Amino acid sequence: MAVAFLATLHHEILLFAVVGLAIGGIDDFLIDLLFLSRRMWRDLVIYARYPRMTTATLPASANPGRIAIFIPAWKEVEVIGSMLTHALNCWGESDYRIFIGTYPNDPDTIDAIAAVAESDPRVVVGINPLPGPSTKADCLNVLWRAMLADEAQLGRRYKAVVLHDAEDVVHPDEIRLFDFMIDRFQLVQLPVLPLPGHGSWFSRAIANHYCDEFAESHGKYLTVREALGASVPSAGVACAFERDALAALAINPARGPFDPSSLTEDYEAGLRIRDGGGHGVFVRIRDANGKLVATREYFPNSINAAVRQKARWIVGISLAGWDRMGWRGGTAELWMRLRDRRAAIAALVLCAAYVAFLLWPMLWVIAQFQPSFPRATSPAIDALLRVNFFLMSWRIFMRAVFAGHAYGWRYGLGAIPRTLLANLITILATQRALSLYARSLLGQPLSWDKTQHQFPDLSENR
Repeated sequence: MAVAFLATLHHEILLFAVVGLAIGGIDDFLIDLLFLSRRMWRDLVIYARYPRMTTATLPASANPGRIAIFIPAWKEVEVIGSMLTHALNCWGESDYRIFIGTYPNDPDTIDAIAAVAESDPRVVVGINPLPGPSTKADCLNVLWRAMLADEAQLGRRYKAVVLHDAEDVVHPDEIRLFDFMIDRFQLVQLPVLPLPGHGSWFSRAIANHYCDEFAESHGKYLTVREALGASVPSAGVACAFERDALAALAINPARGPFDPSSLTEDYEAGLRIRDGGGHGVFVRIRDANGKLVATREYFPNSINAAVRQKARWIVGISLAGWDRMGWRGGTAELWMRLRDRRAAIAALVLCAAYVAFLLWPMLWVIAQFQPSFPRATSPAIDALLRVNFFLMSWRIFMRAVFAGHAYGWRYGLGAIPRTLLANLITILATQRALSLYARSLLGQPLSWDKTQHQFPDLSENR
């Protein structure tokens, strides 16, 4: 009886896994086909007639304006000084101000910012009236109010608000690029490229799986999403909002446009701008030296930090997104929101697939001693397994191609084994996300579950 039950259980788990993997694989395959079709059209038709634009050939904005840079900072003493110094040197005399949000119970970060701000009036500090940590959205609202006060004092409105994090390595051309693009769009998102990991081989593998994911997401997925006319979600860094479009998101503009109860306020802002009739754009453009205009930063290089970060993303986008943002828009928008929110279900499918895979050798051994043991699979499952093998091989190949294009062929090859590590982190992060979300439903408020940040030695990355 126990053996028969085990065989039945394995069959049901396997059936759930292969059906789920097939649905997700076909979904991803359609995105790939759309991307390849779009890429072929642009290469053979558009770029055959017109040269690719770079920031060197980018015209100046017809309506130049001042840009506000928002940087929320909680326990960022180790990185904020270096980040600010690099940004100020990069952007030079461009028309901008940097607003940094801090907390009264984080004096070390305040002192690190003050050391830079004392000699540069373009750095403005906003201190939250409440001790930290609150949510990142709450900190951004403090900066919004600081910007309004600055506008009132100077008698001049800002043109756009740009979001960055305290560990970001910014590009020199982004201020000019945002100034030009905000003339036509309410949201402008630039690529984010994680810096390759350092330390032990395992730490590097954890950090580098972010390289794989962002190379594919910001090299393919967001370009397809924009081409379909769906919303362009903000990544929270390297993104600019048109000032009035952002103000329109607030119930009370004097308080701030970001929802303090949200863990993914940046993502939600992009969707809300789309719901309000605004338009976003994802911009991949190279500078005069052929380097992609993008923000680079280190991502977590430990299992615990990666799980905590991804759990926050899953709570805000996949779980809370269902009830906070709803289902709006046309077919393309609904498809993209479904893709955004499939993370929890995808993790469950992956977990079932691994359980079925681990049970398989055990049942095979039992079958050698019991000739009457029921067959492990059915014809339908056999067919789905063949389909999934093709889709999985294609998926791994595409990830390797995009990682290799962004970081070199060695990284591309390394993306193949890192897929297993990425799946493990996703499963663990989903488990944590479900726990956090359940607690929030029971009344426990969500808070800023940030990770420890690092800023690179830029002399080693030239």
